[in-house]
Parts: sequence; C-alpha cells; structure tokens
Amino acid sequence: MDHITTVFGFLGGYILPYIVILSLLVFIHELGHYLAGRWSGIRVLAFSVGFGPELVGFTDKHGTRWKISAIPLGGYVRFFGDADAASRPDSDELAQLTDEEKAQTLGGAALWKRAVTVAAGPIANFILAIFIFAVMFATLGKSVSDPVVAELKPGSVAEAAGVKPGDILVALDGRRIETFDEVVRYISMRPELPVKVTVRRAESEVDFDMVPRRAVIADSFGNEMEVGQIGIITNQSSGNFRIVELSPLEAVWEGVRQTGHIITGTFDYIGNMIAGRMNADQLGGPVRVVQASGEMATLGIIALLNLAAVLSVSLGLLNLMPVPVLDGGHLVLYAIEAVRGRPVGPGAQEIAFRIGLAMILSLMVFATWNDISRLIG
Repeated sequence: MDHITTVFGFLGGYILPYIVILSLLVFIHELGHYLAGRWSGIRVLAFSVGFGPELVGFTDKHGTRWKISAIPLGGYVRFFGDADAASRPDSDELAQLTDEEKAQTLGGAALWKRAVTVAAGPIANFILAIFIFAVMFATLGKSVSDPVVAELKPGSVAEAAGVKPGDILVALDGRRIETFDEVVRYISMRPELPVKVTVRRAESEVDFDMVPRRAVIADSFGNEMEVGQIGIITNQSSGNFRIVELSPLEAVWEGVRQTGHIITGTFDYIGNMIAGRMNADQLGGPVRVVQASGEMATLGIIALLNLAAVLSVSLGLLNLMPVPVLDGGHLVLYAIEAVRGRPVGPGAQEIAFRIGLAMILSLMVFATWNDISRLIG
C-alpha cells in the first residue's frame, strides 16, 4: 500500500503539474503558428499537443484535426504540403499541386507569410509570459527594496574594495539602478567579470572596480546554481522592503521587463558557459522540468504560474535557435532565400534538417544526463 501511495503521490505531485504546464505552453506556441497560418491563407491539417499515437481528438469544419497525443514532450501544427511535423516541405506533393493549391501550403506561400507563420509560435510564448507576469503584478503588486548596503560578508569582494555599510548603490557599469533586485540580477550573471560599482556615500558618488566571485548557492529545495557574488547584504530596516501597487498599464510594462530580464539572463548564461565562467551542468531537460513543476506546486499557484512564465520564455527562445527543425532554423532558411532570390534546394534542406535533428537530440541527451547526474548527486 505504501508503494501505491508513493506512486500516486509522485504522479499527482510531479507528473500532473508538469503535463499541465507543458501542455499549456505547447498549446499557446502552436496556437501562434495556427492563427498566423490561417490568417495567411495556409491550410492546417493537424494541431497536436504531444507526439505519437492520438489519444483523443476531433476534426473541425476547416478540416483541421485537433488532437492530444500520447507523448507529452511537445506538439506540432502540420500544414498542407508538409512532409512531417517539423514542417519540412514535401517536394513531391508540391510538384503535383496547382498554383492555387500551392498558395495554401506553407512552402508555397509568400516568403513574408511563411516568416510570420513560423515566428508567431515563439512570439506567442513571449506574449503568454508577459500576460502571466502582468496578471501577477496587477493583483499582487511588485516587491521592491532599496539598494542600500546593510552589511558586508567578511572577506568579500565588496569589503576588500572599500564599500561600507550605509552606502547606497546607484549604478553598475554606468547603468543607473533603483532596487536591490537589480543589483542581484546584474552581479549574479557576471562571475569573474570586472564590474564598476558606483555608490552614494554622504553627498558624493564613489566608484569601485570589482570582480564578482563565482559561488554556488542552493534554493529551499537544495537545487544548486552558480552565480556571481560581491558580498553585499541588505535587510528590512536598511532596504525598506515593500510592496508597490501597479496600475494595469504599469503591470503590463513590468511583465515586459520581467520577460526581457529572462531573455538577457539566458544569453548571459550561455555566454558565461561558453567562456567557462559557469558550468554547463546547470542546463536542464525534461526531468528537471518535472522536478521543478512538482517543487513549485508545493509552494502554491503563484509559484507554479511564475515557473510557467519562465518556461514559456525559455520555450520561445529555444525554438528561435538557428537550428534546422526548429522555428529559428526555418527563419534562417527564409533569410537565405530572401538574399538569394530563390529557395534553398530540397537536397540542402534535407541535409540541414538531418543535422538539426541530430543537434536537438544531442542537446536533449546532454540535458537529461545533467538531470540524472543532479538527482543522483
């Protein structure tokens, strides 16, 4: 009985939140493709959440098969004239179609229509993230604190540079800041990189040159991550922690900013990983998403929605990678076509798609290995 309870607890606590979140993100992503395609006059044959055998579905009056499939690891929209779910053009089928029919295929549509249809998926994910963040900011307000130094970690970079308690941080590398959260966000993504920290002391501003140290921190669930640190600490009395109420327009703007922070933070991490300032073992795959979904579910709906927004941005960015098979790869091929004045040949496209598939599978294997390594310590 204990084993059965454990299994159902795992399914309800981890798998169910994962399926709900991923299904939402995939549905919104593919809905972007679908709506843009329909607007562009492209016929849609299938709209699937998940891969593999169909579990349940129906066909609408436009001939589109809407379905939920067995493997909850993504989804796809298949357009008229596509050879597969990756929207690879079916050259043989296209050659047999009339000009009117070709115009209803993704491969036969005008170049700008193809580009809009492909880009609409990632854009829909960014819009979803902005919407989720905006709703949370509008209903809960924004938690802020002043960038005031309450204390310094002994032996820290900031202490060695000459920063003192009571100093107010006003700029990082010349960029003006207003909250302590901006300090944490900026410094954490710059381990081992020189940063000019400007503080206000009395009535004057003082500059300090620092190099944040790379440190490993853990969240409340014990998940470790690498960040840059300079050893500045704030507290309630010095930082004046508070909740600021936002109007609907201000909430939307904060949603845009929060989405932008995730995008820039992702690129910062990739740059740090390539430069060797951060390890690639922080890159997570499906197992990590399952674990994170279960952990956030224990903290409540707000934490789960925040995770959904973050993952939505990540899904949009992943699909914009310039790798054939992904949306970004299609956009690269369209850009080449725009420059050349004619499409890339079927043979070259086939090779590109095979290389792209191999790259994506390799990335998934690597990310899954990181997940398993993290779980077993």
